[in-house]
Amino acid sequence: MDSHGRIIDYLRISITDRCNERCLYCMPEGYKGWAQKADHLTADEVIRVARAASAMGFRKFRLTGGEPTIRTDLLEIARGISTLKNADHLALSTNGTRLQALASPLKEAGVSSVNISLDALDPALYRKVTGGDVSLVLTGIEAALQAGFSRLKINCVLMRGVNENEIWPLILFASEREIPIRFIELMPLSHADVLNGKNFLSVDEVLARLAQRDEVSPLESVPLGWGPARYYHLKKTGATVGFIGAITTPDFCASCNKIRLTADGKIRPCLGRHNELDLLSVLRSEAGGVEEVLREAIALKPIDHEFSGCYEPGRPMTAIGG
Repeated sequence: MDSHGRIIDYLRISITDRCNERCLYCMPEGYKGWAQKADHLTADEVIRVARAASAMGFRKFRLTGGEPTIRTDLLEIARGISTLKNADHLALSTNGTRLQALASPLKEAGVSSVNISLDALDPALYRKVTGGDVSLVLTGIEAALQAGFSRLKINCVLMRGVNENEIWPLILFASEREIPIRFIELMPLSHADVLNGKNFLSVDEVLARLAQRDEVSPLESVPLGWGPARYYHLKKTGATVGFIGAITTPDFCASCNKIRLTADGKIRPCLGRHNELDLLSVLRSEAGGVEEVLREAIALKPIDHEFSGCYEPGRPMTAIGG
């Protein structure tokens, strides 16, 4: 439990800061600050951190990046974490481009749920936002459905003037496949100036737009994960739609239960603040002390983020972990 009475039992683990896409909201143009391979945690070190967290009572683990599926030992890491005591749930966040080949092996390795980023269905717009090929993502989604994960979700970052017209097509796409879709407010994790009227689109505005098309009702008693999303049911389409409003939701951080491990071995108590603790040197020393660093991170976890102020990202999302 942290100093604000929140139970912290969720560790998000970035296993690489590299990615095969370059999303506008995640990686600033021209960013080349990749960690050197020697600075990335090894599979054994990642599993060691997860084991220490599990011993402390952490129950949920999520593998992120960058793009975690480009790491060749991903399955080894997944198998190592999924068998830990108390590891009730192992999840993966991915852009989906490599899931066609990896979905079934990931399921067999113990991954129980997958979140897939999909910011547009239109191929040209998808390429503009991510630099990638949406057909690979769509094929990956179908492979994930066939693999039979216990939970599959689609994530879409809201960008005014960019993918506003994709919101309804994405809802229909997800609904047809009975996949919950979540819309996420843009956060200042590439540049500070993204939170302006030109770029920012709030979840409340999107919810109001959906209410003009369909009958919307909250799903307050439906647990679809450990995160902060608030879910709604659309009566006509049958869609399940979630909203993650980090900027506009007043009590957004009230139930936060997570800390983050970056690919270069830092523990970050809060995504929206700069404080980080060095775990890499502890892992590579003979003294040990991994649990002590995790406990310190929990003790330092702030009451809320600083996104709504004049937050200046110290390093972009791809370096912190999605």
